[in-house]
Amino acid sequence: MNGAEQVQQWSVPGRVNLVGEHLDYNGGASLPIAIDKGFTVKVRPRPDETVNVWSAGQKASFPVGVQPGDVDGWAAYVAGTVWAAREAGHRVGGVDLVLDSDLPSGAGLSSSAALTCGVAVSLDSLGGWQQGPTDLAVLARRAENDFVGAPTGLMDQLAVMHGRRGHAVRVDAATEPPSVEVVPIDWESAGLVLAVIATGVNHSHADGGYADRHAESRRAAEALGVEHLAQVGLDALVTLEDETLKARTRHVLTENARVKAFVRAAADGSWAQAGTILTASHASLRDDYQVSAAELDVAVDTALEAGALGARMTGGGFGGSAIALVERDRAADMAQAVEAAFEHMSWKKPQVFPVSPADGARRTA
Repeated sequence: MNGAEQVQQWSVPGRVNLVGEHLDYNGGASLPIAIDKGFTVKVRPRPDETVNVWSAGQKASFPVGVQPGDVDGWAAYVAGTVWAAREAGHRVGGVDLVLDSDLPSGAGLSSSAALTCGVAVSLDSLGGWQQGPTDLAVLARRAENDFVGAPTGLMDQLAVMHGRRGHAVRVDAATEPPSVEVVPIDWESAGLVLAVIATGVNHSHADGGYADRHAESRRAAEALGVEHLAQVGLDALVTLEDETLKARTRHVLTENARVKAFVRAAADGSWAQAGTILTASHASLRDDYQVSAAELDVAVDTALEAGALGARMTGGGFGGSAIALVERDRAADMAQAVEAAFEHMSWKKPQVFPVSPADGARRTA
């Protein structure tokens, strides 16, 4: 059972959400891309009921019958996926897993979704479950929601599983199961680069801020008598008396409209308009949804001052990364400007790098 011929290798991307932030759990649309950075997962079967995991020089071990609360830290995402698979009725045997990643930790690029999806797709292959990409995305989300305790929506996992090179993944969370459509997207032929600015401020969906916004959205939906906030119209803003809930609702409604506008602008090659939409999204996330951070605001403002067509925070917020759409010949100057701004604030040097739309989880060996 230890022969090299039994080792499978999977490439599992991270994701960048272009627009449509905090909408997946609010019943709205989002437009992520799988990116050309992520996890490599190597897996082989074992003859027993033990799961061994190695990552970044650390090792964790647990039985296939693991239960919530038995494992914490980074290994909880792996254990949660094993648990979720068994809860779904899938057979899971012992495995050895080796994980390697070139995603910056805590950068808001869905390292957790890439990890859980990578484990799910490799276990599916070994176990012969023959589950589709959406089914595996749902399983991976359950690992995060019910084992790790991170109240994520389904956008990240769907992007990781359904990504396609040269395409974005339009996710509509209002349907059951969520509808997924890959749409062509090509800023590169227009001489543009999508740059990620990883601020170095740790980002975690399991922390309180993300859960607070999730709860506020649920309270607003309940007050308006709907299941999801994205189902209401603009008149809902008059109905709500609580100013905080009104602001959260305003973000959901305007962000949902921005997704549709961005898809149209991208299809038309109207990249200046697309950039304006990105910047408007950041303002809404900063002011109405209040999930930005000082580092994200400085990154966005500096990128715009350096000539970016548009910029915004991406991911759950409270740290993580921003993205900027910028002309290729101005990208290096923009990166230097952001680095200088962070140095002026005595902050950790950000990582600035381009990303391209990539294929979703796929077996490579």
